[in-house]
Order: sequence, then structure tokens, then C-alpha cells
Amino acid sequence: MQILLIEDNPADVRLVQESLSESRLRHNIHIAEDGVAGLQFLRKEGRFADAVTPDIVLLDLNLPKKDGREVLLELKNDPGLRMIPIIVLTTSDNEQDVLHAYGLHANCYLTKPLEIDSMFKMMQALEEFWLKLVRLPQSGSSEGLRFTSG
Repeated sequence: MQILLIEDNPADVRLVQESLSESRLRHNIHIAEDGVAGLQFLRKEGRFADAVTPDIVLLDLNLPKKDGREVLLELKNDPGLRMIPIIVLTTSDNEQDVLHAYGLHANCYLTKPLEIDSMFKMMQALEEFWLKLVRLPQSGSSEGLRFTSG
């Protein structure tokens, strides 16, 4: 399981890594520190030329260089990337942010809890649902996929 975390806060990066480190599932967490780096990772550009295609993306909304909302819009408009599930993981509990994220086709919206124990529980629930129960498309299986109306 390949996970891309697009997050600029080092404390939140550590918390997600620690939360998922207790998992019995084998996974790799890749980090992109801003929206531009996240898109470069997903598009395998520059220093990310050898990057893997993640099975899932954890995306913060408030990012430097390119906002998470812009990243989400670009990802969902890219035929080669749009099928990767995007989980918004942010501090914002603003209803407008929630509506906007789902309007841009986020697959899930989670508000980061303030307490460490709550964050661990959230990551366990996320892992249980998205990494164990949900059937995800195999990495790269959406490349070249064309949709037609019948």
C-alpha cells in the first residue's frame, strides 16, 4: 500500500506517520511538503521522476505554494490521476471548506483532532476503512481509461 501525504506541518507529518506505524498492514508513506511538490510527485516530475503511484492521498487544504483546493481540482481533472482516492485531512471544520472539497470530488473529508489520542483513533479508523475494507483500483489502472456514455 502506497500512501502520499501532502502536508506542510512537520508535527502533523510525524503524527500521521506514528499513527500508521502501528498498523499490521504493509505500507509506505511518501511525503510532499506543499501542493506543488504533491502534484510533481503524482505526475512523476523533477525529483519525483521515480515516484510510485500512490493507492491513496492524504491532502491538507492549507498548503504553501499551491493550496490543497487547487491540488484537488487539478487531480480530479487529470484523467491519469482522478481515480486515486483523495482524503482531505485538515484542521478546518468550516462548512464551506467541506462543501467545496466534496464539490471538487474529494472522496472523504476529515478534520484533524486536537488531541493525539483522537488522531491515533482517526488514523486507525481511516486505515480500517480505506486500507482494509475498500477495494481500490490497482495503481496505474486508470491510465488511458476513457469513459463513454451509453
